[in-house]
Amino acid sequence: MTAVEEYLEELTESDSVEEVWGLHTKKMAEYGFDRLLYGFTRYCTSESFGDPKDFLILTNHSSDYIDPFLGENMYACAPMVRWSIENEGACSWSWIEEKQKNGELSPTELKVCEFNRSMGVVAGYSISFKSVSQRTKGAIALTARAGLSQIETDEIWKRHGNEIILINNVAHLKIITFPYSGQRPDLTKRQRQVLEWVGDGKTTQDIACILELTPATVEKHLRLARLALDVETTAQAVLKASFQNQIFRFDV
Repeated sequence: MTAVEEYLEELTESDSVEEVWGLHTKKMAEYGFDRLLYGFTRYCTSESFGDPKDFLILTNHSSDYIDPFLGENMYACAPMVRWSIENEGACSWSWIEEKQKNGELSPTELKVCEFNRSMGVVAGYSISFKSVSQRTKGAIALTARAGLSQIETDEIWKRHGNEIILINNVAHLKIITFPYSGQRPDLTKRQRQVLEWVGDGKTTQDIACILELTPATVEKHLRLARLALDVETTAQAVLKASFQNQIFRFDV
């Protein structure tokens, strides 16, 4: 068994996002990419990425970089984010230099580029994962370690690019199988239970009987679930909780 096969086996047998991310950051560092930023949303439209509170974000960048980049919405104007939205596959960050030379970057995009340079985020690759619907989008930015130029990074990619893409695709597919709530509170066990029964077509009275609760208590849990998920209707809550793998799952 090759080193890549051993890694993929360990990755696919992982039991949590934290375990997957720990393995993945370690593996990418072996190729020279020591800072990663992964993002996934199921609420993408032609006008926006959806509510940032619903994003799944994983990173090992320092807070000095992430706080402005995410907290001040700089990501929305980042050239490689634009590329990731419009494309699938892998792209060298030399793409940014080409766009800049041709005068094809906006003032806000140039500002993001300058911020990245000030933080040592200067060489790397981005991978935009294949989407199964127009509303979903996942991507990862792989930043090369300090001291590596983009030319050197491209040489690494020539040697190992195919396996790096494979590893990242498997990691992405594994990550999105786990429950996540973005920046919102997780559903409680009772909230998950009542939404599951609603999804199975049960009425409030049915659920009260099944769970040995009063109808008023069931309604309370449904209301709190809608509040936690930031939706208006119970049907929307069932759909969103299902998207986020928060219901119909094994407790781990």
